[in-house]
Amino acid sequence: MKNETLDVLIVGAGAAGMMCAIEAGKRGRRVRVIDHARAPGEKIRISGGGRCNFTNLGTSGANFLSENPRFALSALKRFTQHDFLKMVERHGIAWHEKTLGQLFCDDSAKQIIRMLTDEMKAAGVTLSLGLGVTAISRSGDRFEVALDDGTCVSAASLVVATGGKSIPKMGSTGWGYEVARQFGLRLTETRPALVPLTFEPTLLEQLVPLAGVAVDAIVKTAPNSASSSPKGDRPQFKEAMLFTHRGLSGPSILQISSYWREGEAITVNMAPSEDVAARMLAAKTENGKQAVHTALGHIIPRRLAEVICAREGLAGKLAEIGDKKLRAMAETVNAWTVKPVGSEGYRTAEVTLGGVDTAALDQQTMEAKTVPGLFFIGEVVDVTGWLGGYNFQWAWSSGWAAGQSC
Repeated sequence: MKNETLDVLIVGAGAAGMMCAIEAGKRGRRVRVIDHARAPGEKIRISGGGRCNFTNLGTSGANFLSENPRFALSALKRFTQHDFLKMVERHGIAWHEKTLGQLFCDDSAKQIIRMLTDEMKAAGVTLSLGLGVTAISRSGDRFEVALDDGTCVSAASLVVATGGKSIPKMGSTGWGYEVARQFGLRLTETRPALVPLTFEPTLLEQLVPLAGVAVDAIVKTAPNSASSSPKGDRPQFKEAMLFTHRGLSGPSILQISSYWREGEAITVNMAPSEDVAARMLAAKTENGKQAVHTALGHIIPRRLAEVICAREGLAGKLAEIGDKKLRAMAETVNAWTVKPVGSEGYRTAEVTLGGVDTAALDQQTMEAKTVPGLFFIGEVVDVTGWLGGYNFQWAWSSGWAAGQSC
């Protein structure tokens, strides 16, 4: 068996792991990053439609979910979205801002990966791909890590940056949670997040004609849901929503999925800038001969208008329909309450909600409080960002924080 002695072994060559390696390497530490994948930064490569939504200008603690929402603040404040943007600009990577502060590469997500691998190389970091861990043990103040090529690595610091369970086709396994359990660290409940929601078969059958229809929408959790605050405040997101063959998707749905729980309903306003009841009653007065679905089709997509009218049992001319029925139909548009039966799961989830309990970690360093030298960073930790570059910023910030200490 080959033996290797290191200062830092990082498992996971994703966003957090590579950022940590860069910072540790700059400090003169002997650092090796390993990953069972054949290429580094695979989630970076596929993100943002291949252009990588690498951060968000509006990043703050309010954009993250955790049992302890304040845990992330230290790392986020010490290595900010502006710090990462300076790094991007230093490497000459052109970028643009989309809606809601989201920053993307003009060209390709591969530029971000190249930036990180170049920075690691400059910092003297060794990157080993197609390599996994078979066993971890602790000997004195060092970790003994057996790799599947027969090497045994002795490291003063072990950094777990392996992500969660989302997108298993990329190789995600939840392995980092097993390491946490091995060393006695608590895990919070894990579940798919930023994921499309699904409907039961009867409702799906009614909505089949809408597959592919998109609308701007405000989506909320239902009153009295698990995500409601003691004041009754409910998370809400105003972004695009897409009807699919399985249920609902689009940014607003992915956002609310992080707050939604099985058995709960969501409320959707499919015409957030319109008082649909007022518009329909005005249309009835101005042109009562107009078909009801035609009038509604001036406010929302025609296919959606036709399905809603059919579900409400409304047909014929506006003049022939009572105001009460028109108001009820308008309520369906402005406040459609629907109960998903599930989500599409980890297969399509962008991130994993939950993970290594933040109470077990030092928020300054990301080091396990009871296991000196053991660090957890990125998605494996119980810190989950909104859609829009927030999860990458958590990866950069938590990786940077660990890199100062590991």
